[in-house]
Amino acid sequence: MAFPPGFLDELRARLSLSEVVGRKVSLKRRSGAEYAGLCPFHNEKTPSFTVNDKKGFFYCFGCHEKGDAVGFVMKTEGLSFPEAVEKLAREVGLPVPRATPIERERAERVSTLQQVVEEAARWFQKQLRLPVGRQGLDYLRGRGLEDATIDDFRLGFAPDSRDGLLSHLKRENVPVDKIVEAGLAIQPEDSNREPYDRFRGRVMFAINDRRGRVIAFGGRVMGAGEPKYLNSPETPLFHKGANLYCLDRARAAATKDQPVIVAEGYMDVIALHGAGYTGAVAPLGTALTEGQLAELWKLADEPYLCFDGDNAGRRAANRAAERALPLLRAGKSLRFLSLPAGEDPDSLIRTRGADAIRRSLDLAQPLSDMVWSMETEGKPNDTPERRASLQRAIEQRVAEIADPVVRDFYRTEMRSRLGRLRRPDREPWQPGQRRSFRGPGPDPAPFAAGSAARRAGTDLDGSRQERALLGALLERPALLHVLAEDVAALPLASPELARLRSGLLDALSLVSEGIDPAAEEALIGPGTEGSDTPLEARLIEEHLERSGLGRLAAAARVRARETFRVDPADEDGWVGQWRRMARHLNQLTAEPEELKRAEEALAEDMNEENLRRLEAILERIRRESIESGTG
Repeated sequence: MAFPPGFLDELRARLSLSEVVGRKVSLKRRSGAEYAGLCPFHNEKTPSFTVNDKKGFFYCFGCHEKGDAVGFVMKTEGLSFPEAVEKLAREVGLPVPRATPIERERAERVSTLQQVVEEAARWFQKQLRLPVGRQGLDYLRGRGLEDATIDDFRLGFAPDSRDGLLSHLKRENVPVDKIVEAGLAIQPEDSNREPYDRFRGRVMFAINDRRGRVIAFGGRVMGAGEPKYLNSPETPLFHKGANLYCLDRARAAATKDQPVIVAEGYMDVIALHGAGYTGAVAPLGTALTEGQLAELWKLADEPYLCFDGDNAGRRAANRAAERALPLLRAGKSLRFLSLPAGEDPDSLIRTRGADAIRRSLDLAQPLSDMVWSMETEGKPNDTPERRASLQRAIEQRVAEIADPVVRDFYRTEMRSRLGRLRRPDREPWQPGQRRSFRGPGPDPAPFAAGSAARRAGTDLDGSRQERALLGALLERPALLHVLAEDVAALPLASPELARLRSGLLDALSLVSEGIDPAAEEALIGPGTEGSDTPLEARLIEEHLERSGLGRLAAAARVRARETFRVDPADEDGWVGQWRRMARHLNQLTAEPEELKRAEEALAEDMNEENLRRLEAILERIRRESIESGTG
């Protein structure tokens, strides 16, 4: 949300940064308004973390983290920008303004409902410790939970009564319509009939929002009854698809680099927390949703999905993979834990200990393996027709990925795997391997010498650099394997060169799988025996010719010869020059005023979106500086 002008200035004026930071860091005054302490964002023995109350900013000379009081709370407590602002505003007694009367009304309504749900949570907890809740307490203790854990997670019990909670809340002067709106009671369609408790005869699990406030419940039935688990309905407080059980705890754990693990049920999450995995969460009675994936990716780049080791668990894992594919982007994916048959995290921890989870985490599969298994498991591929069907199914699956760079990498990866399926009996072909052909053939074209040519590489405009970078891979095709990821990430402005890049990546799968002798002779033709030209160069050239890219490829090779230095034997140096030119191309394509505009936008409106945009640009600059050796 956007806060009114002047509000953030007033908030910062009332805050003492050293007091805010001092809750997490032991600070010592250096001079005046400046303090120092051990950085909370990286391990260090000598203080390099400084806080300046006058300027209202902190900075670490070790890891270079910086920001103000709002940023510090966001980083250390896992809160969003609006959440951190509201938290600090409450602490200094500054009312958070609402932009419109509608927003104010909604905030008041939500606040009232949250108080109703909080009172219900206290009542459920009390019932668990009374004789009426004995069955629920015995169940929880039988599952290995100690009293401290039961209290910590605010577990409770809903007696098997039509109006136990309803009557209690009425006595607390809560209007019946608010009890129904909070999802705690059900109003029959016949308005003349009295509402009744939604949860009856169930162990109750409190569901919190991101800030740790209880907003809903999940209830497990005791004895016979359906459904086994019942969750609160959608309410103004609670949206199942946008929240996760123990999300508030996982956000705090993620700031300490704890793995984020998604389990299926409440007891699994509690067991994982008890085993030290405090980043564990669970969906709320639904398959993993897009909103929940977005929340998970805020916490970790690659959350772990840990479903039960049975058919239902495998189906849940497959659904999660299908849901995630269209949403993938660079650096954001999933990993999958494979549990023994019949086991869930709770049972596995109780029988084999916490180390069993650690071993499963170490063996977690990437999402690409899941995609491959979904399309190949149990499907024969012993004929060309069956392999063609398999290839079509996998390509359709990969086409669901919206991000073009990620999609290209998946396509390359899957084609490589398909290639290995086709030729399982043949020794894998190695990049750079040479074969003899019949008759003379051209030697690989040497790179032009001269310091002037080397200097020209830094003066080329973007289009000429794009052409040189792709042409260089045609000159040295064996290194296409080394630089495939870099090639896919090149910011190509020219549509024609983008086509050439796609042709090169497609050809990569061909040279990776090799070619049998009969096809080799058909490709090269008779009369070329004695040449030591690498076969991969011929394969790529032929593929580009068939794709209508021959002339474009030839022009790119000429540009490469004019740009790249001599010494083809110096493979490492050659790759280094290619990557330096690629970084330069990235810098050329970046908007020069991008950083300045981002800083101005944040200064004008310090909202979460503007802050993240600035942080992303700063992170990219830092990464490029490290990669280029200047940082």
